[in-house]
Amino acid sequence: MKILMVGTGGVGEAAAVIASKRDQKGDWLDLMVLSDYDLERAQAVSKRINDSRFPAEKVNARDKEEVKALAKKYDVDIIFNACDPSFNENLFDVAYECGVNYMDMALTLSVPHPTDPYNKTNIKMGDYQFEKHGDWEKKNLLALVGIGMDPGAVNVFAKYAQKHYFDEIDEISIKDGGNLTAEGYDITFGFSIWTTIDECLNPPFKWEKDKGIYTVEPFSEPELFTFPDGIGEQELVNVEHEEMVMLPRYMGDAAKKMSFKYGLGSEFITMLKNVKALRLDDKHSKINGTDLSPRDVVGMVAPSPTEVADKLKGKCCVGTAVTGKKDGLERKIFIYQTTDNEEVMNEIGCGCVVGQTAYNPVIALELLATGKWNGKGVLGPECFEPDDYIKLADEYNFYMGMMEMDSEYKKVLDKKALLNV
Repeated sequence: MKILMVGTGGVGEAAAVIASKRDQKGDWLDLMVLSDYDLERAQAVSKRINDSRFPAEKVNARDKEEVKALAKKYDVDIIFNACDPSFNENLFDVAYECGVNYMDMALTLSVPHPTDPYNKTNIKMGDYQFEKHGDWEKKNLLALVGIGMDPGAVNVFAKYAQKHYFDEIDEISIKDGGNLTAEGYDITFGFSIWTTIDECLNPPFKWEKDKGIYTVEPFSEPELFTFPDGIGEQELVNVEHEEMVMLPRYMGDAAKKMSFKYGLGSEFITMLKNVKALRLDDKHSKINGTDLSPRDVVGMVAPSPTEVADKLKGKCCVGTAVTGKKDGLERKIFIYQTTDNEEVMNEIGCGCVVGQTAYNPVIALELLATGKWNGKGVLGPECFEPDDYIKLADEYNFYMGMMEMDSEYKKVLDKKALLNV
């Protein structure tokens, strides 16, 4: 497979390193072009990997003709978008116009309802892409969208749970938390500052079978959830996320309701509320005499994920909690992935949130390259065979687990374990 990766930021670099380590002999990876607006950045990643299959190129991701020329130069099979989601529409369209497959880790951005954002939807995440499903299908092309950690692996977990653990599903709830701390920093961003501000301050999506997709207030409906692997109990709140527009499309018949909740912490939430109150979240207006928006400035001065990556201690855990029935009994499980920051720094030289995200597109690329995953149109990872993904993730040493939570079904399992010794 020949890949044009656009964007060599934290996740792009980590994905390239993971791919190079995974397929050193070139069994499925023929080429991964490392392209970025900052050529020196792309060259630094290429030099680090030190493999001729990973050449560096300069490209402006907003310039269609530049991206097309690069895709044609290397005769690529797929464009892997490792940029900020604001580039998604352009790169998605470029791939279609080039006649090559496409992959990203987040959907096109939402636009909240102008007058009633917390009660009505407007342009939802991914609307731009999903509306073109038929066009991609007719052209015999695949756009695999939202294949990071969340969205991405958690979508696979939902499908895996449906296939193996339940006869009926009541609720699918994505949970994102961790116990990361960085000495000397009161506030840290584990991921893109721009993206974090967007998803945390926009109206969160939820889904119910009788209501469809609807919006609620940011940081609403707090709940306590106990994460595994020593992370412990955290308060989770509603946050805008892609899973709530992805999973209902292909798993809406499987569940009664779906939600996404994030463990942000009270200090982080207060900071975000203050950013909004001071209008520093504004991404449209320009500061006098500059081309910078207020949000651009926040992104420039706040501690970046790469700045704090090697100072963080702790773990991040993301997973899919599913409740329903098995053999007529109530059942609750949590399928999850936990990444330890110090471990992933030693393994691939990046922070845990970045590393946790980056493994998933590489796993998906290998599944596509080897033909275990295939499809046409605009599809999310929940549309593919989940078993192949889970097995391959284990080969990558990308730890995944399943926690049986207290339920009628667990009591039966515990009783069997007690008696069958």
